[in-house]
Amino acid sequence: MNIRLRDEWKSLLEDEFQMPYFTRLTAFVKEEYASHTCYPAGANIFAALEACPPEQIRVVILGQDPYHGPGQAHGLCFSVQEGVSIPPSLVNIFKEIQSDMGTVPPTNGNLMRWAEQGVLLLNATLTVRAHQAGSHQRKGWELFTDAVIRKVAEMHQGIVFMLWGNYAQKKGAFISEQDHLVLKSAHPSPLSAYQGFLGCKHFSKCNDFLQANGKVPIIW
Repeated sequence: MNIRLRDEWKSLLEDEFQMPYFTRLTAFVKEEYASHTCYPAGANIFAALEACPPEQIRVVILGQDPYHGPGQAHGLCFSVQEGVSIPPSLVNIFKEIQSDMGTVPPTNGNLMRWAEQGVLLLNATLTVRAHQAGSHQRKGWELFTDAVIRKVAEMHQGIVFMLWGNYAQKKGAFISEQDHLVLKSAHPSPLSAYQGFLGCKHFSKCNDFLQANGKVPIIW
């Protein structure tokens, strides 16, 4: 696996790269990409980390799997490249931001603008086989992304973690709510958005918390 990562992340995660599970994961991912269409493109597998230096992280949003349709996934959870139709979950995220913050929804779903402000958009699983949701789960990615979350939580205080849906909440269960702001709601998917995501006001709560702790708010 071609690990394109900032030196700060390589240093922080050096122990993980030496673990037996990561060796097995690397072999699995190489074989999958060699024999099937997989997403995101190999150069973007670690794009969430590459876009967001560890020392600059202010917010963490957890997703589950990359998008598994052509042209969608580019390494940031919930995000799609410009020119790609905005997926339903992201439409609901933009709806909530508009309701909460009073801002006009963007015309594209590329969330790199958030990552560049210190929002880590991390999927639990960083790769997927085309058209097969969950196909790369339980191969080692979850262990790796758990380690990323732990490192971020340990190196900072006052991070805002947004945990949308049961999966994200279980994955983030070890995050200290004494050291960080942990915001929980239903998932923004159309199947559950009306069960607590829409109206959660996570984006204003996040910015209020950041400002109260002397940090610059996010331009959502």
